[in-house]
Formats: sequence, structure tokens, C-alpha cells
Amino acid sequence: MTTLVIIAKQPVPGAAKTRLHPPLSLEQAAEIAAACLDDTLAALGDLPATRRVLFYQGDRLPARSEGYDVIPQTTGTLDERLGDLFDAVDGPTVLIGMDTPQVTTADLFPAFTAWPRNIDAWFGPAEDGGWWALGLRDPRGDLIRGVAMSQDDTGARTLARLRAARLSVGLLPTLRDVDYLDDARLVAQLAPRTTFASTLAAFEPDLVLAGSAR
Repeated sequence: MTTLVIIAKQPVPGAAKTRLHPPLSLEQAAEIAAACLDDTLAALGDLPATRRVLFYQGDRLPARSEGYDVIPQTTGTLDERLGDLFDAVDGPTVLIGMDTPQVTTADLFPAFTAWPRNIDAWFGPAEDGGWWALGLRDPRGDLIRGVAMSQDDTGARTLARLRAARLSVGLLPTLRDVDYLDDARLVAQLAPRTTFASTLAAFEPDLVLAGSAR
């Protein structure tokens, strides 16, 4: 019995995936963000979550968000917003972002079976040193507040915080976030049949998509 939370914001030009600009335009970067969110929602549709929450910033909800309880994001830094989220939910909860359109049900499935007695938290490392997924058996905002986000040591600091609280941590697969264009190209190769990959290919005619479907 696990709650799935996706944190996302409305893909508005100038406010979404801005590290793709340049060379992409701000409008193109926003389209990439929209595709990332669409793929994430689609990929996780079969997870056996007992509750689905969209922790959302924006006034226009994305497609595929039917069945999600929408919780508006609070103000403050990302760690403060995440802390507010984990204080607002009860029971085993797994949170992911919208930056890994290559994610699959299999990547998260261990956290959505019967929660193992010897696991207090699930941690999904990102290749850039951050994290793409975080699950807590007993959600507590103080485990997140004060950890600087979007840095190359965010993952290490988060793990240290969990372990300092004497939580046993299970590891999920390491994934690459789509932050910069090089990341986007590599992820498109990993998941060539996603909406994200086809959207990127439309902006980059020289991009050749290869590999198998996820």
C-alpha cells in the first residue's frame, strides 16, 4: 500500500527546462518538458499505487492526470516544498520528478510491492549526483528540509540525512536526469519510442534514434 507522488510544474516557456536553452528555444524547451511529464505519467500508469498525487505548480493540468489527487506546490526552496509534501501525506510514499522520461514500471516496482520490513526508505540515484526517486515508509518533512537541491552532492547529502535518522535504505536503479541537451540526447537513445524522444528529434534533425523500445 504505497502512495505515488509526481512533482511537476506546468511547462511554460521560460520556466521549464531552461537549461536546454540555448541551443533550443524556450518554447522548444517547454515542449520537451511537456513530453517528459507525459511519458512519466504514461510509464507509471500500471504501478499498483493505492493513491496517486500530483504535486503541481501551475493552473493547467497535464493530460493523463486523471485519477491523481492534485496538491498545489507550496512556496519556498525545493527542499522546503518537498518537506511540506512529505508532511502532508501518510503511509509509505514514493516521490519522483518529471526529469526521467525513460523511467519504467520495473524501475519503481520494488517500492510498490509489499513494503519490506527491513526497508525504511527507497532511494533512486541520478547520474548527476542528485536523485530521481525518494520513498519513505513514514513520511517526514524534516528528513528533506535543509538539503540543498540540484547540486552534485544532493544525493550524498540526502542519503546521509536518511542514515543519520537510522533508516535502512533500499536502492533503486540509477537514472539520468534530462537537464542539459547532452543528457536529452542520451536519454532519447535509451527510450527512442517515447514522446520525449520524438519531440527532441523534431528539433534536432541529425539525431538518430536507435535501440529497443522500453
